Amino acid sequence: MKKFGKFLLALILVAGVGFTGFTLGQNASFTSQTSTRDAEHIAEMKGLKGLLDQNFLFDYDENQIYEGSLKGMFANLGDPYTSYYTPDEFKKLMESLNGRYSGIGLSVQASKEGYIKAVSVFDNSPAKEAGIEPGDYITKVNGKGYGASQLEEAVAEIKGEPGTEVTLTILRTEEGKTDSKEFDIKVSRADVNVDTIDDDILEIRDKKIGYIHIKAFDDITWQDFSDSYSKLVAQDIDGLVLDVRNNPGGALDVVINIADNFLDEGVIVTTKDKNGKEVVEKSDASASDIPMVILQNENSASASEILAGAMKDRGRAKIIGTQSFGKGVVQKIFNLENGAGAKITISEYFTPNGTQINKVGVTPDIEVSSDEDLDLSKMDFKNDKQFVTALNELLKELE
Repeated sequence: MKKFGKFLLALILVAGVGFTGFTLGQNASFTSQTSTRDAEHIAEMKGLKGLLDQNFLFDYDENQIYEGSLKGMFANLGDPYTSYYTPDEFKKLMESLNGRYSGIGLSVQASKEGYIKAVSVFDNSPAKEAGIEPGDYITKVNGKGYGASQLEEAVAEIKGEPGTEVTLTILRTEEGKTDSKEFDIKVSRADVNVDTIDDDILEIRDKKIGYIHIKAFDDITWQDFSDSYSKLVAQDIDGLVLDVRNNPGGALDVVINIADNFLDEGVIVTTKDKNGKEVVEKSDASASDIPMVILQNENSASASEILAGAMKDRGRAKIIGTQSFGKGVVQKIFNLENGAGAKITISEYFTPNGTQINKVGVTPDIEVSSDEDLDLSKMDFKNDKQFVTALNELLKELE
């Protein structure tokens, strides 16, 4: 198992599920000399605040103005993954570090339609019990509207103390219908322990085929994966279907360890920062040689794309499914001295062959779409077109 500093490789913030696997960066220290332009900007802000003090009809919180200016500085960079967090927001963000979460057990992403989309609803979670389904769009939280560009603000509102309730306005399109309906769902928040691995064994054509679905690359995932894989190997499986569909990403060290489990000596991923400095993560010579295929879809992002890209470029496994999301940049978390924090994109990553992932994604070897209403948690393999294709490809290899 490789050990190194952790960086964030996730597509989204999640409500109650979280992407652990990142640690605090170095405490930031800003002591550079103020430029003339900076001084002019500060003077302008002071002048505008004076204008508000003299003319604005309503009372206001000075902290909100200060925090708003800092948020705006980050928001105007045009990078959806770089953000400033107030102390309260940063505390909520970091709650996910220990693998236990106060939320509703739902992973979400910013959709191309401009909404906040539910990607996965976890078993035994408040979200599942309340009837939220994968593919639902969240348009409002506690009556306030949120769009794709306000993903993190919506997630912060969804999280809260166990035992309290949050009301989500859901936009849902029913199967076979072109129109959508909007309705409210009340969900009770709770402490949610999330199992990031599902596994199973199928016996077909005198072969034992193992199945592992990695739902996120959290801190706990490496141990969970190791336990599941060891259990399957102990039952003499002949091949493995590794599923990263709907996996938003997570921790760099976790995905590197899992990739290293199957790859002999060579490059797994290369990251490059703004100065052109490259860091190459490699696998060692020891590797499992079990025949395998990988399943991905349009919601497979970041760390999932590192795994799929490495397996594809190294010729280790065929990739089955649809084009992945295309989130190929790395964020680092900075813990500021006043309790606030920042998440900043620091580098871009590339597959072993030097292929760009960001805004492109990993192209599958065999493209197969799935039914929109497919619930992966049910492991309904016979009605899962992508899985059936992957299984047949694996069986061909085993002949």
